[in-house]
Amino acid sequence: MTSANGKSAKALTITYLATASLASLNGSDSEADNISSIKKIVKGEEQYPYVSAQALRRALRDQLGVLEYPLSEAVAATITKGAATTLQQPETYIDDDLFGFMGTEAPTPEVKGHATKRTGPVRVSPLVALDRYVGDLDFGTNYMAVKEGGDPNIFETEIHSGLYRGTLLIELDRVGRFEADVGAKKVPPPLPPAERASRVIALLTALKNLWTSARQGRYLADIAPKFVAGALLSVKNPIFLEAVLPAAMDNLANPTDIMINRALLEETVQDYTPEIIKYVFGAKSGVFSDVPAGTTTIGDAFTAMCGWVTDHYAHESE
Repeated sequence: MTSANGKSAKALTITYLATASLASLNGSDSEADNISSIKKIVKGEEQYPYVSAQALRRALRDQLGVLEYPLSEAVAATITKGAATTLQQPETYIDDDLFGFMGTEAPTPEVKGHATKRTGPVRVSPLVALDRYVGDLDFGTNYMAVKEGGDPNIFETEIHSGLYRGTLLIELDRVGRFEADVGAKKVPPPLPPAERASRVIALLTALKNLWTSARQGRYLADIAPKFVAGALLSVKNPIFLEAVLPAAMDNLANPTDIMINRALLEETVQDYTPEIIKYVFGAKSGVFSDVPAGTTTIGDAFTAMCGWVTDHYAHESE
């Protein structure tokens, strides 16, 4: 797809907001033997929970599996103390293509030892809470020990309620292309444009239905996007990463009607007009107010972005 200024699309960026009524999304090292903590960053004197990018990549990968895409299996390293890796076949497996890999192989009489690396074209930011952690704990007791004549096992779990923000940037020109892979014994040819489009659309579907399996047995949470800002760009820049914010940063727990910082979003669109080919805002009804003009539903926003992807790769095949 070529923009009005003659520049072709290089990337698709999506910044999204998710809400959590009561969650314990990403575990951290325990601060005490009977407390299961969550990951947090510190700003000033306040702590803000987050879900790591590694956990989100795993969640997206797992959702691709739910969508019945074959996933690259984990294999042991062939060198001592080497890290396990995948099958390293991006032409065959969608996760090897989108998220990349790095593996090492021990030397053989025929081949020298070498490393194979693919930098994934999908870049993921952590999912960071926009409101602070206030020390909430969920008290639990495991009475199974009592049946064996022991004492009940008392434990606590850190929990959080509020708004989270994350971003994806997809390098459209690198999906399904493998020339830049380091150490590959044989570089596969680029995938057909239709297959490249299919893989990106599958990723968008996975994001639309984002769900992580961690701690969901007792703290089922819906972290699928409730607000999205997406843009098709002639550059690679997550323009909405620091621009999707509520109008006020206090009292965000249990959000029911959060005012989006509309002025900041409109300013971002204005600032990057030369680089923006298309953009869209989508929001869940009843959750956000004062959204930018033209904001559509979440479903329509993802449908629009999937259409951009289809058009982009169709144009590439011409």
